[in-house]
Amino acid sequence: MKIPKFAHFLIFFSLLLTCDFAWCADGLPSVESFFKNPVTTLAVISPLGNYVAYVSTSDDGVQTLAVRETADLNKGNAVTTSDTGDRILTLYWVNENRLVFEIKRYSTEFLGGIDTVAVNRDGSNLALLISANYGHTQQSTGSNITSRILTADYGFFRTTHNGGDDIIVEKINYANAVREVDGTRLFRLNTKTQRLTELLDTTQPHNVLGWVIDPDDIPRIAFSRKQGVCTVSYLVPDSNTWSELATGDCLDGHVFSPFFFESADSLFAIKSYNGFDSLYRYDLRKKELAKEPLLNLPGMDFIGGLITDYVAKKVIGINYDGDAKATYWIDQKYKGIQQKIDKALNTTNNFISCGTDCLNAPAVLIKSVSDRQPTEYFIYNIAQDKLTAIGAQNPKIKPTQMGMRDFAHFTARDGLNIPVYITLPPGKAIGPMAAIVLVHGGPWVRGSSWEWESEAQFLASRGYVVIQPEFRGSRGFGQAFFKAGWKQWGLTMQDDLADAALWAEKKGWADPKRIGIMGASYGGYATLMGLIKNPEIFRCGVEWSGVTDLTLRYNTPQDDASLEVLSYDLKTMVGDPVADAEMFKQNSPLQNTGKLTQPLLIAHGGMDRRVPIVHASDLYRAIESHNKNVEWIVYNDEAHGWYHENNRIDFWNHVEVFLDKNLKSIN
Repeated sequence: MKIPKFAHFLIFFSLLLTCDFAWCADGLPSVESFFKNPVTTLAVISPLGNYVAYVSTSDDGVQTLAVRETADLNKGNAVTTSDTGDRILTLYWVNENRLVFEIKRYSTEFLGGIDTVAVNRDGSNLALLISANYGHTQQSTGSNITSRILTADYGFFRTTHNGGDDIIVEKINYANAVREVDGTRLFRLNTKTQRLTELLDTTQPHNVLGWVIDPDDIPRIAFSRKQGVCTVSYLVPDSNTWSELATGDCLDGHVFSPFFFESADSLFAIKSYNGFDSLYRYDLRKKELAKEPLLNLPGMDFIGGLITDYVAKKVIGINYDGDAKATYWIDQKYKGIQQKIDKALNTTNNFISCGTDCLNAPAVLIKSVSDRQPTEYFIYNIAQDKLTAIGAQNPKIKPTQMGMRDFAHFTARDGLNIPVYITLPPGKAIGPMAAIVLVHGGPWVRGSSWEWESEAQFLASRGYVVIQPEFRGSRGFGQAFFKAGWKQWGLTMQDDLADAALWAEKKGWADPKRIGIMGASYGGYATLMGLIKNPEIFRCGVEWSGVTDLTLRYNTPQDDASLEVLSYDLKTMVGDPVADAEMFKQNSPLQNTGKLTQPLLIAHGGMDRRVPIVHASDLYRAIESHNKNVEWIVYNDEAHGWYHENNRIDFWNHVEVFLDKNLKSIN
C-alpha cells in the first residue's frame, strides 16, 4: 500500500500565534525547562493491559519506577528508586507481574556502564541480572542451577512473549584482546532463578551481529558481517540447517533484509522499491517476496515498527516515519480507537501501544506529541471509553511559547532536492530574523522529524529561525541520496548546509547578516567547515564533540571505531587516509585553522571515545592565539554528548549567552 506523507500546511508568521515574538505574557521559558531530565518517561503497558509502568524523576534527580492499575490509575505503587545520577534507560514487562529495566550507572571506574535489573511490580524479588562490571561475579550454586550475575559481555536483547519469567540476552564474543567483536550468541535468562541456557541448540553462522526471532522465541534469521560483506541466513524449521537467503555489499542498499516474523512462515522484510526501502511480505516456504510492497512512502525509506498481537500472532498496525511519525492500522478495531483518541486529543499526533494481547486488551497506552508539545502519556480504558492522563515529559513547557515546525525541500546548487525542517520563533514575525543552521550528527542517519525537539525549540524560543537540513548522505531518503554523500565531507555535503541558509534567506525568514551554524559530532565538524568555507554566510559557530581532523578518525588509539568500520565503512563513506590524503588535508578543520576567525564556542567531553578529546584540544591550541573570540569548555565527566543534567544545562546557558552576543545582537 502506498502511504502519502503526513503533511503539515502551516502559514508561517501568522497562524495560531497568541503573543508577540519571544516576549509572551508568561515570560521566556527557562533553560532548565528544556534540558532537565524528563519528569515522566518510558511508560509501557503490561502484556495483558492491566497495568502501566513508567519512570518519574524528582527535582533532585532521583528516579522512581512506578506501576499503576489501568482500571484505576489512583491505585498503584512505587516499585524502586535509583541513586542520584543514575538513569533508567529502558523499561519492559517480562510478564504481567515482572519488569526488567536497564539503568545507566555513573562511576569514575565505569563511566556510563549499563546494568540490567529485574523486579516484581510490587517491588519484591529485585535482581541484578547483568552488571556493568567486566569482572565475572558468581552468586550461588546448588541443585544443578547456577545463579549468577552476568558480566558486561552480555546485554539485554528482548523479552519473551509466553508469560514466563525469561528474557533473551545477547553475548558478545571478542576476536582479540582489544575487544574486536567477532559475533554474538543468544541465551535465555530466567529473571528469578538467573539460570542461563542456550537459545539455540545448534551451531550458528559465523560473525553474526544481528538476529530476528520468530513468535516462538526461536532465532530464525541471522545477519552476518565480514570484511564489508553482509549475509542473511535462515534457520530451517525443525532442523539444524542454516540456509543463505541473501548476501552482498553491506552498503549497497539492495540486500534483502528480513524485518519481523508474524508467524512461523510469514515474514516482513525490507527491500528497495524504486530506489527507496519499502516494507514487503515474504513467504518463507516459497522463499518468495511479494510482488508489490505492503507499504512505501514517496521520496522516503520505510523506517518504523510493527504492532503485533502475540496471542493471535497477527500484525495489526504499522508505525512509520514520514515527515512526521504516524500509524497505519490494519485492524479495524484499532483504526476506530485511533479515531476516538485523535478526536479527544486533536492538537497532537497520538500513538497507541497495547501489550501482547491487543485484541482483548482492557486498556491501551497513548503517547501524545506535537511539534510544540513534548510527549505526554495517557491511558485509554476501552470498555469505559475513558481517557486519563499519566504524566508529561516536560510539564513546564507551554505549547504557546514554542515555535511551529514544518517540513520542506530546497534545491541545492547542483540540482539535488534536499529535505529540511524549519522551526520559527513563536509569535509574530518582525522581518527577517537571526537564524541557526543546526546540523545533525552521524552523519549517516536521519536527522530529524516533525515532533518536538528540545534543541530546536530552545533556539526558537530565544528568537532564532532554526534550519535543519537533511543534507546528502543522510539516511532515510533513498539509496541514491545516501550515496551522494560518500567522500563528500567538507564538499557537497557542506554546500548543502550553505545552500540551506541561502534558501531560508530568500524565503525572507533569515537575516543574511545574522546566520550562525552549530552541531555535535559530525555536526561539530560541519560547523567548523562552514566557518572555514563560507565565512560570508556564517557569522559564528557552536560545535561540541566534533571531528576536527579526518585522519584522526583512523589513527587515534582512544577511538572506539572497530577495525571493520575503519577498514570498510569509513574508507567507503569518508575516504582512504592514504589515497585521499590531499582531500583529507583540504577538508580537515585542524589543517585550516588560520581560516577560523569568527566567534566560536567549542565544547567536548573529557572521556569521549567516539571522538576523543584530542580533536578539540589540538584545535583550540591552534586557534586561541589568533582568534580572541573562541571559547572553550571541557566536561571531564562526559563522554560523547551530555549525559549529566547539570552539564547539559550549563552548556546551553553558555550557548544562549554566546549566541546573544555574537549573533542576535550584532548589527
